[in-house]
Amino acid sequence: MTKSNDTTRKKTISVPPPNTTPPNAQHIWLAGLGAMAKAQEQGSKAIEALVNEGLSFQRKSQAEAQLRLQEATERLTHIASDFGHQATGRVDKLEHLFEDRVAKAMHRLGMPSPIDMQMLNDRVAQLEERLAALQPKTASKTVATGKTAPSEAQATGTFKRPKKTA
Repeated sequence: MTKSNDTTRKKTISVPPPNTTPPNAQHIWLAGLGAMAKAQEQGSKAIEALVNEGLSFQRKSQAEAQLRLQEATERLTHIASDFGHQATGRVDKLEHLFEDRVAKAMHRLGMPSPIDMQMLNDRVAQLEERLAALQPKTASKTVATGKTAPSEAQATGTFKRPKKTA
């Protein structure tokens, strides 16, 4: 048998040199330990600084929220106003449509329109004025001619009929 040449073959075990950087997980662990050490050193100062930054952030957030709320309120008010105007216009249209249909139905039934009624009232007023102007002349003529003036019942057209006897 031949002797193996173990001397020529050297087995090498890789050992990292002491100055190489540790893996990422170890970096994170060491950073956490360093932060904890600093927090213990600075203690209340760090907490106060964080609280102050939190308050500042909260105030800014609230101011922004107030601004957004105001803008949304203005938009909704404008939309509601537009909706109100549209609804009013539609109600007006519906009202006019209803009035027109009622007027047509009343015309078909032979009922006078408001304009016709106004014209009749005006005509009656004119006739009453003419009658009033003629009445003093009529009274003076009856005295001169000796005829009696018509009674009030005759002038107004309301006559009482005599009762029939059996």
